[in-house]
Amino acid sequence: MTITRRQALTTGAGAALAPLLTLGARSGARAAAGGKPPIKLAVSTYSYWHFTPTKYPIETVIEKAAAIGFDGVEILHRQMKNETQGYVNDLKRAAFRHGLSFPMLSIHQDFVDPDPAKRQHAIDHTTHCIELAARLGISCIRLNSGRWGTIPSFDELMKVKGEEPPLEGYSHDQAFRWCIQSINECLPTAEKHGVILALENHWGLTTDPDNLLRIYKAVDSPWLRINMDTGNYAMDPYEGIDKLAPYAVIVQAKTYYGGGKWYTLDLDYDRIAGILRKHNFQGWVSLEMEGEEDADTAVPKSYDVLRKAFA
Repeated sequence: MTITRRQALTTGAGAALAPLLTLGARSGARAAAGGKPPIKLAVSTYSYWHFTPTKYPIETVIEKAAAIGFDGVEILHRQMKNETQGYVNDLKRAAFRHGLSFPMLSIHQDFVDPDPAKRQHAIDHTTHCIELAARLGISCIRLNSGRWGTIPSFDELMKVKGEEPPLEGYSHDQAFRWCIQSINECLPTAEKHGVILALENHWGLTTDPDNLLRIYKAVDSPWLRINMDTGNYAMDPYEGIDKLAPYAVIVQAKTYYGGGKWYTLDLDYDRIAGILRKHNFQGWVSLEMEGEEDADTAVPKSYDVLRKAFA
């Protein structure tokens, strides 16, 4: 009699067959990907919460991510209910119960400030979040360089594609020095806890990929890598992706179902996957669904696009 995999796993024989069936499935996945397993896909909790007044529960994102088929959940720090050990343990238990990983903790901090006290506050916040990531079992945190704030409105900043002038009396070169010095001060804590810092091409000083690489290469540490966002470019995104891919440990993949709040890009993920394969990228791809469509329909659509491109 022939039995299916599902039948085998629900019978007494399934207990013995399960390891072999799982091994076969994994081997088949590697063979389909040319000898390597498919790129793992995560979803950012931000995909379900775009900074609306009521925070979307991370526990619910974990449940939905598992049901859709994701391999992990990227946690947005500002979306966490609190940092108590009980809450942290609840998130870890929920992820383990659903067979998911936490590939990255995305934090917000700003090193572009002439005030040393404010830069120190950003350094302290970053080291605190490194320790929090270690408590969550997360091996990577997202960093921002920060920005001048000479264009206070984010809506107006988007109109000029993230390019803002420095504060009067200061220069971009000074901002680079502040960022490099601040990141260097965070590195001992990162190494102590085994947490990689992933600097993103985010709006501000690192909107230009060459600026991001200037900081990255000046720091020159195995504990600093790049978080490559597919949507944050003032230039041709594919040119920027090609520049950053060799240094990326994680990719944040934007989708804009229903139209984006500030802009919408029609990104070709087959093309992006080809660029990443060219550079032998083996890290995580994490979805950031930034469209106006309800996440319950837009996130599964996004998953299908990414799985097809990266499998």
